[in-house]
Amino acid sequence: MAADDEPPYPRAPGNAAVAAGVLVATALVLLAQAASGPSSRLVLLLVFLPALLAGLGTVAQTVAASVWVTAVVAAHSALYPPADLPARLGTLLGVVAAEAAVIGLCARRVRRERQLLRMRHSAVALQRQLLRPLPVRTAELELFGLYRPVEEDTLIGGDLYDVAKTPYGTRVLVGDVQGKGLRAIGTGFAVLSAFREAAFREEELTAVADALEAAVERHNAYAVQSGELERFVTATVLCVRRGGDVRAVNCGHLAPCLLHPDGRVETVRLRSGVPLGLAALSGEPRTAERFALPTDTVLVLLTDGITEAQNARGAFYPAEQGLAELAGTPAADLPGALDERARHWSGGRCRDDVTVLALRPAH
Repeated sequence: MAADDEPPYPRAPGNAAVAAGVLVATALVLLAQAASGPSSRLVLLLVFLPALLAGLGTVAQTVAASVWVTAVVAAHSALYPPADLPARLGTLLGVVAAEAAVIGLCARRVRRERQLLRMRHSAVALQRQLLRPLPVRTAELELFGLYRPVEEDTLIGGDLYDVAKTPYGTRVLVGDVQGKGLRAIGTGFAVLSAFREAAFREEELTAVADALEAAVERHNAYAVQSGELERFVTATVLCVRRGGDVRAVNCGHLAPCLLHPDGRVETVRLRSGVPLGLAALSGEPRTAERFALPTDTVLVLLTDGITEAQNARGAFYPAEQGLAELAGTPAADLPGALDERARHWSGGRCRDDVTVLALRPAH
């Protein structure tokens, strides 16, 4: 990663806030020291200031606080010296040793956090490269969308989507891998690779879904050999043809929604099949269903990063109501607007990836 691409330092307090806090704490300790008399050693409590910064701030802030505390203790020792010089020197050496240890711990913490951030940013950048850039325009539709990886801790979710302009129509995939982390992304990549081949090869949409199922099964078999967990993937596979004719195979994913110009939100009732990777437990073949996409409507596909956004009371975000309130919003702006409302609902807390796709028939 180039220097210009270094991830920002996580949650570091500002220099002004740190300086103000150190000065206020110093003043309070010195007042307590003055009130208790020269025989007390309350001034040594200042040694804990750099220790607190070592867990929150930067190395430079910790060094500055350590130098300041050492100077204050030295000045106080000069004004109110201990009974003998060895005791004075012992105090100063003890303070210096403690602050040096604190600085070392801070540097180690910062180094580890930056390593984790580099790994996470690299994984997110890789995921963004493999997911198709949006918007996409084909002969059958215009597709706009938003993908936002989870920003909480260092986890990366497994949302995936893709669009393929095929001889059979425009085929769209949206899905969500069980779990988070790099292994979940690996399962998602297996699904994306299978879709990019099967979408052009298979005439029947159910055959495309079967190819995705086989990809997840192969990936799980490899995972078991490697001592990893098996995963499943919820997904919806669509094929949009001229005139707004849509065929869909639902593999345990959230149902699509049709947003009408008058604000009416119609949930597309698809038969919910089992997620990819679990077909062997069902034994029933997957089926493709058909519905119409009128020219004045927008078809919205979501992942549960939207529907499972919770407010302070634990209530989930009402996605259909949010869509109804966004009637009249241009399709290009709809994904971002819905995500913004869900984030406002949850107070900015993100628990999962967010993917919103808005499909509009080509004019």
